[in-house]
Amino acid sequence: MESKKEFFLECYKLGIIKFGRFTLKSGIESPFYVDLRPLASDPKILKNLANYLLEMLPLDNFDLICGVPYAALPMATAMSLESYIPLIIKRKEAKNYGTKKLIEGIYQKGQNCLLVEDVITSGKSLIETIAEVEQEDLKVADIVVVLDREQGGKQLLESKGYKVHTLFNISEVCTILQENGELSDEEVKRIQDFLAGNHIQFEEKTRLSYQEKFETSQHSVSKKLLEIALAKESNLIASADVTTTQELLELADKVGPHIIALKTHIDIISDFDYQNTIVPLKELASKHQFLLMEDRKFADIGNTQELQFTSGVFKITEWADFVTSQVIGGFESLDCFKNVGVVAIIGMSSKGTLTTNSYREEALKVAQSHPNVIGGVSQNALPDEMLLFTPGVNLADSGDGKGQQYNTPEHVFSSLHTDFIIVGRGIYKSENPENAAIEYKNEGWKAYLNSLEKKAIQQ
Repeated sequence: MESKKEFFLECYKLGIIKFGRFTLKSGIESPFYVDLRPLASDPKILKNLANYLLEMLPLDNFDLICGVPYAALPMATAMSLESYIPLIIKRKEAKNYGTKKLIEGIYQKGQNCLLVEDVITSGKSLIETIAEVEQEDLKVADIVVVLDREQGGKQLLESKGYKVHTLFNISEVCTILQENGELSDEEVKRIQDFLAGNHIQFEEKTRLSYQEKFETSQHSVSKKLLEIALAKESNLIASADVTTTQELLELADKVGPHIIALKTHIDIISDFDYQNTIVPLKELASKHQFLLMEDRKFADIGNTQELQFTSGVFKITEWADFVTSQVIGGFESLDCFKNVGVVAIIGMSSKGTLTTNSYREEALKVAQSHPNVIGGVSQNALPDEMLLFTPGVNLADSGDGKGQQYNTPEHVFSSLHTDFIIVGRGIYKSENPENAAIEYKNEGWKAYLNSLEKKAIQQ
C-alpha cells in the first residue's frame, strides 16, 4: 500500500472533508465538515482503509466486528472480509416486527467485539452503541476510528476504560493538506482556534449515595437495606445455594456480620422444616442484623403467586423480607407481595434469554410503577429510584485475557451502576466463607466509594 499520507490524499479527492463555515447538529459553527461516506463508493480505497485499520489492532483480541450505524457499516464489513473475523450488524433502532432485534448476526454470549466508527466528536454515538452491544452480553474493549475531530470524545471513552485507536486526527490531516498546498496558513490557524475553543465540555456528575437514596426511598425494605449498608459499610448479599439446614445455618452464622442480606433458595433445602430451619435462621438474621431475600423468582398469575407466597410448607410471607419475581404476569400479579419488597427480574444474561429489548422496556415500566417493587436485576443501569441488584460477582473472574474486566465489584459499580452485589460460590464454596465474605465486603465497599467519585459525562 501507499504511505499513510498518500492514502489520505487519495481519500481527500473524494470530498470527505470540506472547509468553510458549517453549522453542526449541536448548533456550533465549524470551519470544517467531515463526511466519510463517499469512501464506501471506491472499492480500492475501502479495501485499503480496512487494512490500515486492521494493522493498528491486536486482532487475536476480537471474536466479532461491529460498525456504528451508518457510515461505519461498510468499513466494518470490509474489515471483516479482509480479516475473516465475523461481522455483526447493529441497527439504528430495533424493528417493531419480526425478531425486533437491535443486534443482527451470529454470535455467542461473552464474545469480544471490536467497534468501528468513522468519526468521533463527543463520543455519544459510541457510548450508546457500547451500551446496546453489552446489553447482549458481548464485551467491548477496543474501538477503532478513522478520524478524530479532537473535541474530547476519545478522552471521554478512554476515561471509561476503552482503548480507542485512531487512524487520523484533524490536526494531522490539516498538516498533510497544508504541506500539499490544499490549506493556507490562515485556514489552519482558524481550525486550530476552533478546536481550542470548542473542546466538548463535560459536567461533573456523581451517582446517588446510599444516604441520598435512603432519604428518598418510599419503601420500608429499601430504607432498611440502605440503613444496614451504611451501618455495616457493606453492600454484600451472600447467596446460600446450599441444600441442608445445617449448611444454611452455619453459613448464615459465619457471614452474617458482614452482609446486608442472605439470599436463599428455600425449596432446595432437602431437610426443610419450618421450626428447625426458618426459626433459627430468623434468629441469626436478628442477631447479625441482615435481611432475608428469598430468590423464588415468582412467575405466574397473581392468584397462584399469592398461594405460593403465603401457603404450603415454606410460608415465605412469614419470614422473607424481600423476594424476587418475574413481571411476566403483569402489574396486578405483584399485588400479593404486600408485606415484603420485590426485586423484579428485568433482564437476564443467560444464553438464549427471551428478555428482549422490548420485553425489558415493558418490564421496567411495570417495575417502576408498582409500589411493592424496590429494585431489579438487570444488565443495565436502572432509574435512581430503583435499587439495582447484580448477581454473579466473583473476584476470581478478574478478566477475560483480552483487556476487559467483567463481573468484579469494580466493574459492576463503575459500569453497571449497581447498588448491591450478590456473591454465591465465591463465598459458600470457599475454604473459609467468613474470610471470603470479609474480602467481598471490603472490595464491594471500596468499589462503591470509587463510583461516588465524579465522572465526566457529556453536557
